[in-house]
Amino acid sequence: MFTSQGPTVRELAVQALSSVERGYDLLSPKFDQTPFRTPDRMLDAVEEALAQREGSFGAGLDVCCGTGAGLGMLRRLCRDRVTGVDLSAGMLAEAARAHPDERVDLVRADARALPPELAGSYDLAVSFGAFGHFLPAERPALFSGVHTALRPGGLFAFPIGAPIPPTSPAWWAVAGFDAAMRVRNAVWRPPFVMYYRTFPLGGVRADLHAAGFTVETAPLEHFGRRPDGTPRWRLLLARKPV
Repeated sequence: MFTSQGPTVRELAVQALSSVERGYDLLSPKFDQTPFRTPDRMLDAVEEALAQREGSFGAGLDVCCGTGAGLGMLRRLCRDRVTGVDLSAGMLAEAARAHPDERVDLVRADARALPPELAGSYDLAVSFGAFGHFLPAERPALFSGVHTALRPGGLFAFPIGAPIPPTSPAWWAVAGFDAAMRVRNAVWRPPFVMYYRTFPLGGVRADLHAAGFTVETAPLEHFGRRPDGTPRWRLLLARKPV
């Protein structure tokens, strides 16, 4: 499906009926051949924005790193070691194959409970395409863990898209997907948490403030603007105060 090298419909169905961890273990060998991988265009836009605003960083952390799409960006932005954290051993194995660099550490852990040994170790944390796996009630633990992992003055950066208007076919597509996932999780165990409309800017900003961050956003102009002039994508910049 998606490409001749990608997963089949049957493989995706098996993944969807598994837990999040097991599902990504199954999908990991073919994950980069699906549209679920963060596009290079997005990675390049975020890298450019961070480099222009901040220059370089010390150590970097990729939260929910998956197969390591963001680790190359972190290696270029960071002078010191970079770490990728993910729950799926299969995804981490793919990341290790893609980044056999001695400056890259890979840690298997739940992003809602980052290992204590990571505390106060990083100057930059990023995350791409993973927030749909966290329910709104889980965001405080996620953000608190990243806050603890950062050094004073450290930055947590990630892209966030503008709301899709209900007049768009895409709105109905993601609404239908979320509805189907809620039905699936109501009738099948283990749950597979993946929703597209549970990460609104207002709620995210409030939870980041509650975790101790100061928050600002910067437009990612590579993706243009909506008819009302607002950016289609923003880079959210959450800083741990000094």
